[in-house]
Order: sequence, then structure tokens, then C-alpha cells
Amino acid sequence: MSGQICWLEGFATNGEKILHMRLQPHEPWKPYTAFPGLSVPDYDIPRGSKGWATCQMLLKAGWKLIPSDQAKARPAMVPLASATQR
Repeated sequence: MSGQICWLEGFATNGEKILHMRLQPHEPWKPYTAFPGLSVPDYDIPRGSKGWATCQMLLKAGWKLIPSDQAKARPAMVPLASATQR
């Protein structure tokens, strides 16, 4: 299984970025802690990046790192085909 990862500001983190993940490009970004089966414990480093150990593991497993500015951009809306186009 592979997905996408990026660094985004977390809720109540005072602007600090934490690792976010998603399994499919159309899904919303979620903090790495929302995926207990895919995340690993953080390193015990004072002021260390939250999710860095998980990031390293996922990159080795083939996950794609998405730039933060690209991850923050809303995906383009794809119009649904109308019933007359069948």
C-alpha cells in the first residue's frame, strides 16, 4: 500500500507542522496519528518533528511526499457527466 504524505500545520500546534497522510489523492489530509496501523512512535528528541519517524518509514515504502503549498491547494473540481452524455 502506498499513499501521499505532507507537512501541514496541525490543530493546536502553534503553527508547527506535523506529518499528514492520505491513502488516495481525492481524500482529505489527516494527521499521521489518525492512522495507528501505519504510523510508528515518534523519536524521543526534544522539539523534534512530529511524525518524522513515520515519514522515513513511509518514504522507504514508496509513499510520495507532496510539497506543503501543493497539499494546501484545493483540488480542481471535476464536473460529473450529465445524464444526456451516456
